[in-house]
Amino acid sequence: MAYPSKHYGLRSNGALRVVLVLLAIFFVGYIVGSGLFSKGSSNAASCSCDCDCSQELKLIWTVEFINNSYPDCGKNNPEMGEEMQKNAVDLISDEIELQRRVANEILEQTRTLVTTARSTSSQYQIEAQKCSAHTQTCEEGRERAEAGLVEERKLTALWEQRALELGWREYNLRGL
Repeated sequence: MAYPSKHYGLRSNGALRVVLVLLAIFFVGYIVGSGLFSKGSSNAASCSCDCDCSQELKLIWTVEFINNSYPDCGKNNPEMGEEMQKNAVDLISDEIELQRRVANEILEQTRTLVTTARSTSSQYQIEAQKCSAHTQTCEEGRERAEAGLVEERKLTALWEQRALELGWREYNLRGL
């Protein structure tokens, strides 16, 4: 071990985790509690009523709670103030509209990429066809050259045989 456990005061790994968990719980409690207490104090004058709310209204209540949790947030910014005053239906419809726009932009980008890919693929296919045609032409030329070389060797062998029959000797060339 590079660092023995006696160098860690108070078993620091466990103590640090406990402190961080307590700190996180404190912050969550503070944020949620301040929102609840500020809403409770502003509505103290109004009467309480018992109502049977359906499950659909829970989402709306949550959005309204978030809207009313920080009433002073953005009060100097007119755009932010206008956003904070919207009701839940407007917020949800704005969110749906934003998601629709984002989806359309992504779809358009995808279409552009597919078109570009098709164009590039077509160009590569044309180049591959050209390359195949040139390779075939070269192969045909090589085959013709090989056939011509075989013919030349046959003709050379025939001329050598005739020369030998007529008395030509290899040393005659060296002697000249």
